[in-house]
Amino acid sequence: MSRLQTTDGLTEEQQDLLGLVREFVDEQIIPVAMELERRDEYPQAIVDQMKEMGIFGLMIPEEYGGLGESLLTYALCVEEIARGWMSVSGIINTHFIVAYMLIQHGTEEQKRHYLPKMATGEIRGAFSMSEPGLGSDVSAIRTKAVRQGESEDWVIDGQKMWLTNGGSANLVAVLVKTDLGAGSAYRNMTTFLIDKTSGFGETAQGVTVPGKIEKMGYKGVDTTELILQGHQSSTAQILGGAPGKGFYQMMDGVEVGRVNVAARACGVSMRAFELGIAYAQQRETFGKKIAEHQGILFRLADMATKLEASHQMMVKAARLKDAGQRNDLEAGMAKYLAAENCADVVEQSFRIHGGYGYSKEYEIERLYREAPMLLIGEGTAEIQKMIIGRRLLEDYKLKG
Repeated sequence: MSRLQTTDGLTEEQQDLLGLVREFVDEQIIPVAMELERRDEYPQAIVDQMKEMGIFGLMIPEEYGGLGESLLTYALCVEEIARGWMSVSGIINTHFIVAYMLIQHGTEEQKRHYLPKMATGEIRGAFSMSEPGLGSDVSAIRTKAVRQGESEDWVIDGQKMWLTNGGSANLVAVLVKTDLGAGSAYRNMTTFLIDKTSGFGETAQGVTVPGKIEKMGYKGVDTTELILQGHQSSTAQILGGAPGKGFYQMMDGVEVGRVNVAARACGVSMRAFELGIAYAQQRETFGKKIAEHQGILFRLADMATKLEASHQMMVKAARLKDAGQRNDLEAGMAKYLAAENCADVVEQSFRIHGGYGYSKEYEIERLYREAPMLLIGEGTAEIQKMIIGRRLLEDYKLKG
């Protein structure tokens, strides 16, 4: 293991698991990632191997068939997987957000029904808050669930946007508007659990997944819309069994997602650094290796410092969540710092590669297209700054 991105206090079991994941990444992901990415091909063989390794059940409690590991362990595994190919880490991210929301907020019946199959990867999760017209303004959602009289039946209509795993998932946690008469828009939101088949087209009654959204990077993983037209559901499919709690359930899940995005940024940063420092010791200009030129040496020092700082901030945020403490400040900081640093580290590695960095034959070209997604995924930098700033004002409020 590199001396960079090390984590103090890990158990022998955690270290063994991370060693296994790193070996899997080096042998099974990195050698095929560039070709799969070029073809925008879903990495089915890699997913099947992750199922066998128990990765899909990493954070699911043992009583439901999972490994019962911590958020920290999960984040460190994501970091390693993203080092190989960020799209693979995206496949498990939304799955775990949904699993986490079920663990924290689901009814016992919902947990028993979904979690054992999620642990094996038989049920794969996706979640959706965003819509075509709202961006970061979650309070403006228009997708609506209407209760049918005094019954337990609901009908959902609307359009959701930016579902990672929208095609491959067969369980989607969807945030919708439910007019309950509450004074706050946030208390008029509910999370519904929607079962569907994998694939595109009409995947359940009143549920359509039109197709993959074409993207500049982050390929392989399917990103989709979700159209709901008269989808019939019931109170039993509301997360936790009661309407009006959806926004707070989603925000709890997003905190886990922000730690995940920070971990992914750390992994991509590490791979960019590995590529840059290796190339700098091979390429020669003016009679010596470019790593011996002060300008390149300064870049390497800056890259290493930024990826190390990002890793330690991510670890702190994960440990706070594991301890049951509020971590919205630290998760926001970790996501903001790691994503911004990742974009910079990748660009510096790209510059070290010179003209070859612009060639699709070199891996850094793929990383250069993938890193921008981390700047906007799970909330933009501006959203993170708002969260951080508001929390700071709470903690440093003037007395008197």
